[in-house]
Amino acid sequence: MEQFAIKVYKPINAGGYDVSFTNSSTWMAVALVAIAIFLYVGTARPQLVPGRWQAAVEYVYDFITTMLDDNVGPEGRAFAPLLFAVFIFVLACNLLGLLPWIGAFTPTSHIAVTLGLAVLVFGIVCVVGFWKHGLHFFTLFWPKDTFFLLAAFVALIELLSFLSRPFTLAIRLFANMTAGHVLLKVFGTFVVALGSFGALPYVFGVLPLAVNVALSALEVLIAVVQAYVFALLASIYLNDAINLH
Repeated sequence: MEQFAIKVYKPINAGGYDVSFTNSSTWMAVALVAIAIFLYVGTARPQLVPGRWQAAVEYVYDFITTMLDDNVGPEGRAFAPLLFAVFIFVLACNLLGLLPWIGAFTPTSHIAVTLGLAVLVFGIVCVVGFWKHGLHFFTLFWPKDTFFLLAAFVALIELLSFLSRPFTLAIRLFANMTAGHVLLKVFGTFVVALGSFGALPYVFGVLPLAVNVALSALEVLIAVVQAYVFALLASIYLNDAINLH
C-alpha cells in the first residue's frame, strides 16, 4: 500500500495548519497544468473547421452541456463551466495516476481529495436550492398527497439520503480508483515473483503479465467512467436544487 502514502516535499505551516506541499498536491498541480495545456492548444486559435485539439475540447464541452440539458434543462447551462471543470479535473487526476515508470500518484485514490470535491458540489447544490426556492427547498423531501405520519417518515429518510450524498459521491470515486491500483500492484508482484520461479525463468510470469495488461486497459476505462459518473451525479443533484424533482 506504499503507493498511496502521502510524501511531504515542502513542509508549510500556515497559522498552525499543515498545508505542506506533498506528492498528492504535486500531481494535482500537474493535472491542472495538463488541463491548461489541453485547453490552450485547443482554443488559442479557433477555426471554423476545427482541428483535432479544438474538436477534442469542443467535444468535451458539448458532452457536458448535453448532460446538463438532459438532466437539468435549459437552466442547467449556467452551471456548464462548473461541471466541465469538475469532470476534466477528475478525469486528468485519474488518467495521470496510471502513467508507468515515473512514480505517478493518483490524488483521487485519497478520500480527502474526493470528499473535498464532493463537498464543493454538494455545497453549491444547497446554495442554489435555497437561493432559487428559499425555504420552499425543503419540499424536496416532503412527498405530496401522503398521510402525515407516513410523509414525515419518508421525509426523514429523504433528508438522510440527501445529506449522505457527498459521502457516497466521494467514496464511489475513491474506492474504484484505490481498488484498481491495488489489483495492478498485486498482479505486478506476481509477474516478478512467478517470473523467477522454476527451471524456465519468466515463463510463469506471462499469465499475470497478460492479466496486468488487461487490467491496465480496464483501469483506463474506469478512470473515464468514474469521471463521467461524478459529473452525472452532480448534474442530477443540480436538477433537484433547480427543479425540485
